Amino acid sequence: MVVRIISAVAAIPLLLFFVIVGGVPLKCAVLALSLIGMYELYKAVSGKIKAVHLVGFILEVLYFVSWFKNIDTVIMTLALAMATIAILFILVVFHKTNNIHDGTVTLFGFFYLGVLLSLICPIRDNSIYLVWMPFIFAFVSDTGAYFIGSKFGKHKLTPELSPKKSVEGAIGGVVSTAIVTAICALALDSSSVGYISLFAILGAAGSVIAQFGDLAASSIKRYAGIKDYGKLMPGHGGVLDRFDSVLFTLPYVYLIWLIMFFPKD
Repeated sequence: MVVRIISAVAAIPLLLFFVIVGGVPLKCAVLALSLIGMYELYKAVSGKIKAVHLVGFILEVLYFVSWFKNIDTVIMTLALAMATIAILFILVVFHKTNNIHDGTVTLFGFFYLGVLLSLICPIRDNSIYLVWMPFIFAFVSDTGAYFIGSKFGKHKLTPELSPKKSVEGAIGGVVSTAIVTAICALALDSSSVGYISLFAILGAAGSVIAQFGDLAASSIKRYAGIKDYGKLMPGHGGVLDRFDSVLFTLPYVYLIWLIMFFPKD
């Protein structure tokens, strides 16, 4: 626990710096985390990094470049098509060491890490306030579920995927996130009860989504037979271990921005 706390304390300033600064530094940080996360996933599922996985890394770098060059969807669609062909080509040439399982994981890793994690950039570009919501949903939910589950947990949630998680802990995570989100909304607009109530509901839903993200990553770990994806953060594991819930909450928050705050003509 001590190592876990120290690691978190050391990582928080970095998170604050990149999110607050935004722009190119944030994009570079997201690219680095995406590539590390993809490496962790490929190694976990395939056992080691194979030739076909290089397509995923290259595709992620091209996707990163598109953020700066404003490349339209037609070009990106063509890049995905070429990546698919390249994967199949490699499966033919290196058929003894690479199979369709590895090829599928290659594209999945790009979307799971590269695309989902990249959503933090447009959220940050449009709102310095909403950009914190994915982290609040994920981290507060995780913390609330841990402490409530440790004290009151009696009924297992999904023992096959995560033996330590309990129904009581899951409920505690939802309630904790709703309360913290409501407090944040109160700080921004203390005059509107409806506004605060809405964000409490959004927070509760965000906690549920975050917990599904955690369980989804756990299901992959159980399939791969590993405890952690990596050792980037002592006590926490790798990128996927720390950001598995955030990956699910990012598209949710982006959808909130589109519905509630996107400029209307």
